[in-house]
Amino acid sequence: VRNRARTSGAMADLVVATARRVVAESGARDVAHAVVGTPGVYDEKQGRVRYAMHLPGWGRAGLFDRMREELGIPLEVHNDANLAALGEYTYGVGAGSRLFAYIMIGTGLGMGIVSEGRLFTGAHGGAGEIGFLPWPGRHKPETLEDAVSGVAVVEAARHFGMTGHLTAKAVFDAAREGHPAAVEAVRLEGERIAHTVAAAAAVLDPDLVVLGGGVGHSVDLLLAPVSETLRALTPLRPKLVPGRLGEDAVLLGAVATALGTARDVVFERRSAP
Repeated sequence: VRNRARTSGAMADLVVATARRVVAESGARDVAHAVVGTPGVYDEKQGRVRYAMHLPGWGRAGLFDRMREELGIPLEVHNDANLAALGEYTYGVGAGSRLFAYIMIGTGLGMGIVSEGRLFTGAHGGAGEIGFLPWPGRHKPETLEDAVSGVAVVEAARHFGMTGHLTAKAVFDAAREGHPAAVEAVRLEGERIAHTVAAAAAVLDPDLVVLGGGVGHSVDLLLAPVSETLRALTPLRPKLVPGRLGEDAVLLGAVATALGTARDVVFERRSAP
């Protein structure tokens, strides 16, 4: 369902209404558990999301409590990159990996980490928030998210001479057709992603790194420049592959998470006196 909401409250209402519609259409008699994936880090004590920079008002306290009340069922909230990582581990390319990192590149930049089949989220839920890593900008210090996200691809394309209304997808499509400025922009994006992978490799030592998110649709163009730059940057070079689940990675990670809880809930209900 396309999000046309202009406020955080309207978006929450859209989520609830969509969930109700899906349940009604499915014919399900009872729903045991729900999971929401969102950018940022969910603070359970305060009941709000932090660091969701691209969703104004989404960090307002009480928003998810309201959603729980309106749905009438238990609701978990998880970072979207974490869920995507779990989705790829459960249903995609990550099966059998001892420790793998899912790098989500789109409007923002995030990373989900799965170790021995379990999400690693850190002491406060912020593990994998690699978008906050510092990056030396041309005119002032930036973050890695500023350098690697879809917006950065468009800015690079303009810098190399592309004009008109541009999106990251349009730049990648033009690169596929051999447009020189687009090719240069994609090459630069690949080099910057390589720095992201190098940082993850040095800290985590993953056996597998998955590239996904909106930019993941064009991983075929990125793998060569990422791999070449990675060879020059570091001796720590994990296996690098595109995600298999595409836009469904977050959704399927949420399904895997909810099923794990729901099975226990249903078993307890059926075994109770």
